[in-house]
Amino acid sequence: MAATPKFAHVVLQTSRLDEMRDWYCALLDGHVVFENGALSFVTFDEEHHRIAFIAPPVQLEAKSPLASGMHHVAYTFASLDDLLDRYANLKERGIEPHVPVQHGVTTSLYYRDPDGNFVELQVDNFATPDEATAYMSGPEYSEDPVGVGFEPDKMAAALRAGTEQGELMTRRWALTTSPGMPNPLEAMSR
Repeated sequence: MAATPKFAHVVLQTSRLDEMRDWYCALLDGHVVFENGALSFVTFDEEHHRIAFIAPPVQLEAKSPLASGMHHVAYTFASLDDLLDRYANLKERGIEPHVPVQHGVTTSLYYRDPDGNFVELQVDNFATPDEATAYMSGPEYSEDPVGVGFEPDKMAAALRAGTEQGELMTRRWALTTSPGMPNPLEAMSR
């Protein structure tokens, strides 16, 4: 079998290059590697660029939430602490998640960029890919593969109060502490 490729980068076409660049730099704690007015290359790790923006010389049409295409791109944090720290930092900057979702397999915060694209910041709820795959083959996930909403501020407060991460990273905790949250699938369709 041929070698497995490694994900390198994503490129977004936009008429809001400055706004998009600044938003993604804030979201991912990134920085600009190169920019010339029509292109901007951003990274947040060892790769020379992870996100690029192309600004064509014409005004682009706004993205319709009803259009087909890529729904979101996701970035994983090493721990729930890291995810919630990023959440707090972004909230201080006026960037809040559009939809928080306890998928069961991940604890996820979906943000919407200035052009309307979704970006998921997540933490895996299982220690190994095999455990996550087993969960995805089980009854809870099969019954509802999307998951339930939760309130990130309540999760952060519970973590600070000493609640174990393993308990916070369950659908049971989300359902118990955040009843009446909107259906995540419906919220992501708006």
